[in-house]
Amino acid sequence: MRHGKTINHLGRTASHRNAMLSNMASSLILHKRITTTVAKAKALRKFVEPLLTKSKNDTTHSRRLVFSELGNKDVLKELFGTVSAKIAGRPGGYTRIIKLSQNRLGDNAELCIIELVDFNDTLLEAKNAGEAKATTTRRSRRGGSKKAAGDVTTEAGTSAEVVAEAKPAKKAKAATTEVSAPEDTATETLKDGETREEKAAE
Repeated sequence: MRHGKTINHLGRTASHRNAMLSNMASSLILHKRITTTVAKAKALRKFVEPLLTKSKNDTTHSRRLVFSELGNKDVLKELFGTVSAKIAGRPGGYTRIIKLSQNRLGDNAELCIIELVDFNDTLLEAKNAGEAKATTTRRSRRGGSKKAAGDVTTEAGTSAEVVAEAKPAKKAKAATTEVSAPEDTATETLKDGETREEKAAE
């Protein structure tokens, strides 16, 4: 039974698997994104993210720990130079896995792209633009400054005009006249056995 053994062996021996993950991590750090299978990408993420966390603390000890895993001085220089500066403010989650729609020809394996989050300029620009747009167009419903209230009323007025132009005018409802109820008259209490007519005659 393999209860609690969550590691994906990827059909390789331990030495082969460690060498492959080391090479993939080096490629990811140098090129910032690589295309691979989903299973390998998930295994690589567990392998490379602790190394990225260690790179945020630039000491001789952390450099030696990372070098023992990667074994490449050029990768080490890139990691502790460019990459660690970009990921300094991120508390984990340095990689992103994007699944591709087309599977690999031959064995039909699911393919994906694994990339460093802070180096995808397209998504970063889109996120910044979205945040900027959200901050500029957000208005409070409560009474703020008079200028803001004036802007809201003018926008409301223009939108009402547009709606009025877009919809055809409905027929006016028939005018109803309001009739007030007659005023209450004072009533008197009747005694036992007495009728209203007798009371009126008095």
